[in-house]
Amino acid sequence: MKYYENSSVLKFSWDQVAQGIWQRYPNPESSHVLSEDTVVRKVVGGQLHSKRLLTKTNRMPKWGERIISARHVNVIEESVVDPEKKELCTYTRNVGLTKVMTCVEKVMYRPCPENPQWTVAERKAWIDSKIFGLSYAIQTFGVERYKKNIQKSNLGFSYALNRLFPNASAPTDPALPYQPSLEERKQRLKEAARETAKRAKELAQEKAGPIYAACEGVKS
Repeated sequence: MKYYENSSVLKFSWDQVAQGIWQRYPNPESSHVLSEDTVVRKVVGGQLHSKRLLTKTNRMPKWGERIISARHVNVIEESVVDPEKKELCTYTRNVGLTKVMTCVEKVMYRPCPENPQWTVAERKAWIDSKIFGLSYAIQTFGVERYKKNIQKSNLGFSYALNRLFPNASAPTDPALPYQPSLEERKQRLKEAARETAKRAKELAQEKAGPIYAACEGVKS
């Protein structure tokens, strides 16, 4: 098993992050997320508990395609929001292909100690594989892909937060990245939604098999 941790800063308040986390898909960096469904949502002791099911694409390197044919994987995301402590904790884990590779991630969102108007995301991940003779290679691949996904996740979440709270970050701050115009943001969101719909259709076709393809032929 390999362990990795990372922390990053979102230049939005904790309250904004706690609201925006439910609306971070789709975004231009999340075309790999095909669907999301809320399974459970309840309040316990003043804390909001949620469980969601996400379907994502499962891209593998060439060597991995020899042992893994599945193109999609299901992921469970559980979260606890504590508005009193200003803590938002998410746990995610894949529920498919667990013999090939498991990735368990914990992310804690808290107000940034250096700037309470920003939010720090502290990530911890555990990646494992049970395939004899290939476990080390798969774990190494999993860690490297996870590192890349962190960057995409931060960009995508920041995009969604900018869409929800366009005036939250001062555009004159030279330390901030380029902020796209409203029209650019709209266009990127449309492209992400279009790509997500396309991938969702491919997933439906794969599940239905030849029957679905035959029906499509009749329609055309």
